[in-house]
Amino acid sequence: MDNETRVQNPTLHTLIPLADFKAILGLDDREDVLSRYCLITAAYTIEQYCKRRLIRKKHTDCLTFTGEHIFSLREYPVGKVLTVHAATARSVQRGGPLFGPENLVDPKHYFCIPDEGIHEDIPFSLVLRPPYRLTQEEMGIKVRYLAGYSTGKAPPDLASACLELAAWNMSRYRGRRIGMTGNVRGGGKDGEHLEASMPENMKQLLEPYRRRML
Repeated sequence: MDNETRVQNPTLHTLIPLADFKAILGLDDREDVLSRYCLITAAYTIEQYCKRRLIRKKHTDCLTFTGEHIFSLREYPVGKVLTVHAATARSVQRGGPLFGPENLVDPKHYFCIPDEGIHEDIPFSLVLRPPYRLTQEEMGIKVRYLAGYSTGKAPPDLASACLELAAWNMSRYRGRRIGMTGNVRGGGKDGEHLEASMPENMKQLLEPYRRRML
């Protein structure tokens, strides 16, 4: 694929491929712009509702050592741990400086629970393997990793929610009735009322993927 093709077909922030969305709804290339917008909007709305990043991307966590050599990673499922650096408590609190080879932790000294690459939609943890131990100066770690679902690889119910929400957005934009739903009778007059940002049936599909806040 040449550079021009990559520019014309950037990776979309979506859980389902553009081609699949167009095929299911019977859309042609004339509605590509609106289709892309509805898919991206649906993905961001779902992530906001679930309070987590669901689409596969790189993340960096700066985690403070609290006495146990096991660290909970913020995003999941974890596809691959890219690097782990030992960090001082001060650098972790400040978000971490640029780390060099001298701070790099050898991959043989850590592993994930569950195993990285497994698409279990549960929180993942990184464990420092004995006999490796952080020193008194190294009071935390900085982890770079890939997490989330690749486009087209999301669980069926999550993909279905994205499809339905994007189609729902498409219908609203086509009808030019953004934020409003059909006529209702009240007080002897026909009128309109504000609609929810997401239908209840889609919320039910997304419930298993919401981050549980303690």
